[in-house]
Amino acid sequence: MAAGLLLLVCAGAVLFSAGAQDPYDELADNYKIGVDLALEQLNSHTGVHHHFHFLRSLEKSDIESGFGVKYLYHHFYLKPTTCPKGTTESNTQRCPFRNDRPLMDCVVCYKTADDRIESSPKPYVHCIQKPRLTKEMTTTRMEHCKKMSYNSGAPTLLAVSTGKN
Repeated sequence: MAAGLLLLVCAGAVLFSAGAQDPYDELADNYKIGVDLALEQLNSHTGVHHHFHFLRSLEKSDIESGFGVKYLYHHFYLKPTTCPKGTTESNTQRCPFRNDRPLMDCVVCYKTADDRIESSPKPYVHCIQKPRLTKEMTTTRMEHCKKMSYNSGAPTLLAVSTGKN
């Protein structure tokens, strides 16, 4: 009886993991472009040697201001993989995560129009290894995103939260 129950639990776990989606694929397109912007900036640094992959969202918010314009805030983690920097997205599914390196804690805030990032106001991207993130940095991030005043009389970007994940 116990062996049958164990077999059933194992079979369920295999089926569940086989159907699991990549967290990046579950993001709305407007948030994906912000993650892509952070990855692009991270990969431009010479000190970064490995490919990073989106792990999970911590906080997301957006304000729709009409005419296809949105202001987005996204706080998320990136995790290093064993693949070298420059690995194409089609090959990243075969890149296992590294557990010997810290997560990258990232915040992006930006304006989109018709699902494309606008250059004004300039998009804000800040990524740092999680253990190195200080309270002062967290405050600076929040203040920077709040300063991106979008419309006179409109609520601030961080006042509207769509929840976690």
